[in-house]
Amino acid sequence: MTVPHHLFEAHVPVADLGRSVTFYRDVVGLELAYTTDDRRAAFLWIGSRGEATLGLWSVGPGPHKVITHIAFSASLDDVLQAPRALRARGVLPLDFEGQPTDEPVVIAWMPAASIYFRDPDGHLLEYIAMLPDEPRSERGVVSWRTWQHGQP
Repeated sequence: MTVPHHLFEAHVPVADLGRSVTFYRDVVGLELAYTTDDRRAAFLWIGSRGEATLGLWSVGPGPHKVITHIAFSASLDDVLQAPRALRARGVLPLDFEGQPTDEPVVIAWMPAASIYFRDPDGHLLEYIAMLPDEPRSERGVVSWRTWQHGQP
């Protein structure tokens, strides 16, 4: 049996390809790898070239949308700084419940620090960093401050 090492690519439908390329390049920080006008698609590198890609496919502004969730692995420092950096770019950082926040949450069963936000099409994006701590599934999902102070 072949055992996958990691996810190599993900694809999402977008209403405005140019707007989405700009968002994923300038806000998320991905490198544009390739565009194809005849297929109305763009591909961006996630991490170093050849590690992973995100495909954006123009489906136009129709009323039917599919909303997806994509998590990008990041350093803990970047996750901790993300709320401020996102706000500086006009993007609202969200907690696990989808509420505005100024700090990451910790998903205790992993454990990992995460911050969420939405792209221009409403896709839920996440920056996530695994923590070196022991998993504490009984804690559920808590704020970064709560996790740091060891409170339930």
